[in-house]
Amino acid sequence: MKKSKILATVVALMLVAALFVGCSGTPAASESPSTEASTEASESASAAASESASDGGAASTGAKKIGASLQNMSNPYFIEVANGIEAKCKELGWEVTVVDANYDVAKQVSDVENFLAQGMDGLFICPIDANALTSVVDKAKAEGIPVVAQAQLVPNADAQLTIDEYTYGAAIGEQAAAWINEKLDGKANVLIISQDNVEDVVRRGDGIEETIQKLCPEATIVARQAGDSPDAAMTVTENTLQAHPEVNVIACVNDSSALGANEAIKGMNFSQDVLDNFYVGGADATEEAVAKIKDTSNVIRSTIDITPAKYGSMGVEKLKEYMENGVPSEQEVIYYETTPVWQGDLVDGAFKPAA
Repeated sequence: MKKSKILATVVALMLVAALFVGCSGTPAASESPSTEASTEASESASAAASESASDGGAASTGAKKIGASLQNMSNPYFIEVANGIEAKCKELGWEVTVVDANYDVAKQVSDVENFLAQGMDGLFICPIDANALTSVVDKAKAEGIPVVAQAQLVPNADAQLTIDEYTYGAAIGEQAAAWINEKLDGKANVLIISQDNVEDVVRRGDGIEETIQKLCPEATIVARQAGDSPDAAMTVTENTLQAHPEVNVIACVNDSSALGANEAIKGMNFSQDVLDNFYVGGADATEEAVAKIKDTSNVIRSTIDITPAKYGSMGVEKLKEYMENGVPSEQEVIYYETTPVWQGDLVDGAFKPAA
């Protein structure tokens, strides 16, 4: 009877072992942990990963969520910045949400606050008003979220991808002045289409205006008005030329306004002689503007290449660097490289835009 009990016990143990092997598909270890211990270990690892992610530590190599707030998506420049951000995030396997502030300061602050509530791991901001964003940026930094600002300044961001606004405006002014001196014998009636609705960009308009006055003392600045989207610039151009039909040079703060000015001029039925000598100049070398400049039926004669998509991508790279290695003790500032581009450079192939 005792032997029967022992035999029954052995058989039962063999059946249990076979069932375990069949379910697991691998041989059981001689000292495998219990189910309870395995569950506890899994929960502990999950908690550790969550904690590490919140610290920007070892979990930083995983998929991240990035929030990007851009000034105005009707501006081709910011469209290309967004393209650069999205392409780099796709390459990294990250999620990205791009929102359009539409030149509304309160909306931009609210959008960034929403990013924090949504648990974004990094922020990319093209600010309308830097001072309005300092508090929410401080809050992000206190939560361990790196912040990159692009184009205009945010004084407490971890990194700044930017350009000196006055110097950029002076470069735009130099191109306009070269046309005035070479094509118009130093005399012109000039409309400046600015971005004076954005505080930091006022200096760019100053650079345009003062450089033209310095290099072309016989030129007249007829008007300076904000209008940095294509639609706004078209309206400014139409209204100004109705009041001042003598205008023959339009120096624009960016390609977005140059595109609008170009369309307005083309719709005004000027003689071919007037069109041949008319100058519209922009800046940023956006894809749309470059295509228009290359077509000599248009009056946009020049732009300045600052590769907006490149710096969108670079901003994401900086966020990745800060998540993995920590943020710098002082703000990192990276200035754009600039390349003047003339219509002739595009027509004859001397300048080839970045792919």
